[in-house]
Amino acid sequence: MSKTQAKTDGREAIPLANDGELALTFIGAGSAFSRRFYQNNLLLVKGPSHLLVDCGTRTPEALSNLGLSVGKIRNYLITHSHADHIGGLEEVMLVNRYGLRQKTTMVVTEKLRKILWTMCLRGGASWNEVHEGKPLEFEDFWDVISPVKLAKGQRELCEASVGAIKIRLFRTMHIPDSAADWRDSFPSYGLIIDDRILYTADTRYDPAMVADLDGEFHFETIFHDCQFFTGGVHASLEELAGLPVGIRERTLLMHYGDNAEAFGGRIRELGFRGLVEQWKTYSFP
Repeated sequence: MSKTQAKTDGREAIPLANDGELALTFIGAGSAFSRRFYQNNLLLVKGPSHLLVDCGTRTPEALSNLGLSVGKIRNYLITHSHADHIGGLEEVMLVNRYGLRQKTTMVVTEKLRKILWTMCLRGGASWNEVHEGKPLEFEDFWDVISPVKLAKGQRELCEASVGAIKIRLFRTMHIPDSAADWRDSFPSYGLIIDDRILYTADTRYDPAMVADLDGEFHFETIFHDCQFFTGGVHASLEELAGLPVGIRERTLLMHYGDNAEAFGGRIRELGFRGLVEQWKTYSFP
C-alpha cells in the first residue's frame, strides 16, 4: 500500500470513478451491533468501475453521509445473508424500481441468490405489484452476474469481473459456530480483489484459509474480520495472534465493536498493521 486518502468530512461525495488505481473505501467498519462505526461494508473503485460489497441496514444512511445514495451505486456484491450485510437491499430495490425506474446489478452465486430471495428479500418485495400476471421475482429488481466456478484448489472458489475490477470469491467458515469447516457452514464468502487484496468478510478463525490463499497470491494487504472476545462466529483478536508474523504485519482488522480503541495497545503489541478506519480510502496504484 503506497498511500491513503484523508478521511472524508461526510459532505463531499466519494467518486465512483478514478484514474485507474484500485481504491477501497470502508463505508462502515463496525460489527453488526456497532453504533459508532456503522457496519462493515466496502466500496471498490477502479477506473470507470465501482462495486459495493454488502449493503447492511445502516448502509443507505452511511452512503448519504458520504454524499452518495443507493440509486447511484450500480453494482453490488453480497457475501452472506446477515442483516448487517443485506439489511439495506430492500431500500435499494424499491428506490431503483419505483423511484428511478432502473435495475441495478448484483454479483452473487446461484446458491446465495436463492437464499437471499426465498429467505430474506421476497417478503418485502415480491407482492408490491403483479407483473405479467405473477408476483415479482429477483430478476425483476436485479441484473445478475453469476461468478464462474474454478476447479483449482481445495476450497470452493469462483470468479467474476465488474468492469475493471476482478473478484474471486471463496467460501468462509462463518455460521454456525459448530461447523467443522467451510463445507459444513452456511454459504458465506470472502473476496480476493484483483489478485492483490484479501478481504475475508465474516469468518471464524481459519488460519489454513489465510495461509493457503496467501501462499498462492502473496497479498499486499489483508483485511480480516475481528472481534475482541473469543467465542461465537467471528475470529477473535487473541485467536488471530496465532497467524504468522509476516501475515499479521500486513493485516488490518475490521468488523469490530465500539470499544475498539481500548485494544489499540494490544493490536500493536501483536504486530498487526492496525484497525481499518471508517470512511478512509485505501489506494493501491
